[in-house]
Amino acid sequence: MPEIPEISAGDTAWVLVCTALVLLMTPGLAFFYGGMVRMKSVLNMMMMSFGAMGLVAILWVLYGYSMAFGNSIGGNGLLGDPTEYFGLAGITADSVSGAIPTFVFVMFQCMFAIITVALISGAIADRTKFGSWMIFAALWATIVYFPVAHWVFAFSDEESGYVGGWIANNLGALDFAGGTAVHINAGAAGLALALVLGKRIGFGKTPFRPHNLPFVMLGAALLWFGWFGFNAGSALAANGTAAVAFLNTVVCTAAAMLAWLLVEKIRDGHATSLGAASGIVAGLVAITPACAAVNIVGAIAIGVVAGALCALAVGLKYKLGYDDSLDVVGVHLVGGLVGTLMIGLVATDAYIAESALGLFYGGGAELLGKQAIAAGAVLAFSFILTAIIAFAIEKTIGFRSSEEDELSGVDLANHGESAYEFNDAAYGGSFSKGSGSSVNVTAPSKEGAPA
Repeated sequence: MPEIPEISAGDTAWVLVCTALVLLMTPGLAFFYGGMVRMKSVLNMMMMSFGAMGLVAILWVLYGYSMAFGNSIGGNGLLGDPTEYFGLAGITADSVSGAIPTFVFVMFQCMFAIITVALISGAIADRTKFGSWMIFAALWATIVYFPVAHWVFAFSDEESGYVGGWIANNLGALDFAGGTAVHINAGAAGLALALVLGKRIGFGKTPFRPHNLPFVMLGAALLWFGWFGFNAGSALAANGTAAVAFLNTVVCTAAAMLAWLLVEKIRDGHATSLGAASGIVAGLVAITPACAAVNIVGAIAIGVVAGALCALAVGLKYKLGYDDSLDVVGVHLVGGLVGTLMIGLVATDAYIAESALGLFYGGGAELLGKQAIAAGAVLAFSFILTAIIAFAIEKTIGFRSSEEDELSGVDLANHGESAYEFNDAAYGGSFSKGSGSSVNVTAPSKEGAPA
């Protein structure tokens, strides 16, 4: 009889906690994005994240896990067999992946799929039909994310004959927790969507100021907290690798926040709360692929470069003329590229003996080339297929909200709700100022709707 692998209670408990932390990141993202939009769009913005939580979870257990981690069709490393684990068939409570139950691994990876889809939504804030977004999310997860997850996260096993993805195995690029599969993938998709849907009404003329900066900072805090599950949890064990990922996640993120604030202070004269929150996310994005491959000096270097470059990159949309509403391109695409490529420069075996070496540590340019190929392939694949999906939806059922709905607010148009109720003020009534006095308020026109 073959020996049954032993389940580690400690590793299982750790990965279960990390799975919950990664799920928490999506509501954290909803607060982060929701605070940055105008108050007439906040519910729609947050609902795109919550919608992804419901939809992608179902798709993942039906066929997404099988497409990502099933045996590669034809052995070419491009796509896992969607029928192998359809509906999680063949997986039982006794199934083991490493030292943890397979169901725990299935759910851990499910959370990655959810947040990757949710990240894209920030690029098209203020102007999107919720129903069309849900259709897009289902198609994008199926056609783009599940195959890319197979490329990056599915590692071959010669003993069992299992064949995984081409980036992880044939190319040998490093991506510990999803710099390519999550952030470059989502960032490229956000750029494609922004180009297909076009600019918001008033872009470049109207100041689209965040309506609730405390929401933004709360969201950034929840993301940083949850990201420990994202990065340290990717060790799939409570071990030294998890500790290294945890350590580097702290120091890189701290460095990125400080670098962003410094750029703001030099450029604009103020270090802002929005900048601090954005710098935190830029650092988290950049360290994701590199968190188990660099030492403290490398982590700080990645953070400084990511914080500074992302702070500068968010202004590119005004120069290049694309409307990436909440800077998915400037933070996630640029930050993901920084982290993925800098592995080729600062990867070291200081903490993990089997780690590859970057250019600055005597490893030559080979690893840098592999990282560039992986980043470029995911970027191109995601951008092209996202553009096709978005164009098809826009030309059939319509993806973008009507001009009237955009001006009056996509919350009311999509959900029949508003985030904030000021008694009857918004509808031409009056609101109390205290001591029995009241102030009459005239209902605004469509063009003069509250921001």
